[in-house]
Amino acid sequence: MFARSAEPPVTDMVCVPGGTFLMGSEQFYPEEGPVRPVTVDGFWIDRYPVTNAQFRDFVEATGYVTVAERVPSPESYPGVDPEQLVPGALVFRQPPRGTSARDYRAWWQYTPRAAWRSPEGPGSTIEHLARHPVVHVAYEDAQAYAAWAGKSLPTEAEWELAARGGLNGATYAWGNEPAPDGRFLANTWQGEFPWENLMLDGFKGSSPVVAFPATGFGLFDMAGNVWEWTSDNYTSPRIDRGKKSCCGRSSRGHGSGADGIPVKVLKGGSFLCAPNYCLRYRPAARQGLAIDTSACHIGFRCVVRPDQSFSDSGGSASGSHSLNLSHGERSARRAG
Repeated sequence: MFARSAEPPVTDMVCVPGGTFLMGSEQFYPEEGPVRPVTVDGFWIDRYPVTNAQFRDFVEATGYVTVAERVPSPESYPGVDPEQLVPGALVFRQPPRGTSARDYRAWWQYTPRAAWRSPEGPGSTIEHLARHPVVHVAYEDAQAYAAWAGKSLPTEAEWELAARGGLNGATYAWGNEPAPDGRFLANTWQGEFPWENLMLDGFKGSSPVVAFPATGFGLFDMAGNVWEWTSDNYTSPRIDRGKKSCCGRSSRGHGSGADGIPVKVLKGGSFLCAPNYCLRYRPAARQGLAIDTSACHIGFRCVVRPDQSFSDSGGSASGSHSLNLSHGERSARRAG
């Protein structure tokens, strides 16, 4: 029997008991449905997203270089001036007042040298962001960290079960009201996206991982702050071709994009999610993203399963570094 009292394999992990829950939603975006019963075995999950401090420990121990820090391969971008192929990642730039939410190019900018250590690009730093979630991590980067730590990335079902915190069928991780008693319980966007950020929750960008209340399972940031990678390919039980996702390109239910790059499921929403554009800071919400893409609102957390061996000293982070960095326009299309 896998009980809530089970001893965690490492500190700052929470035991999520297995069981059957209602996964998905019929109330918001078509890719979330249908609502269906799903059974998940018990597991442990990180209490909060992997932080800059934790990721720094990993990099210092292994010398790992993230996808955003690598020079893009000229073979992947035929016809592009090699001088333009520089390491970088997508950074949100708030556009002028009145900007429409219809064109992502108005707020996403491929920023040379933006990476986890310099999330806004050259001159920025994580010096005072040790407890903020690490960002600009592609899927390969999250996998490498998990392997080193002796953990895994969660499946979509594991992530959603954990996010619900025992509130089966509730709209949000805390209940059915978006802001009970006027209190914001997650780091999201208040105001007219993308040009008006009222910061009623106290944050313009990311926030410390324990800035908002925990869920019923004692987990932090299962809604908002940063999107989180899962191990599942992005497919949909029901594809509605008449309605496009508001946040990014759909993989049309096949687990890969038009260019053949695998697409994985992101969960949780981020500080850029707003009711008028991307109301996805909910357990059932999901988005697909190509595995070679990173951005300033994408992070991750890990799990350990009962049958998974664990090494408290961390494992090897070495392995294949063959994935190529998505560049400029192609990256922005994926991030939404």
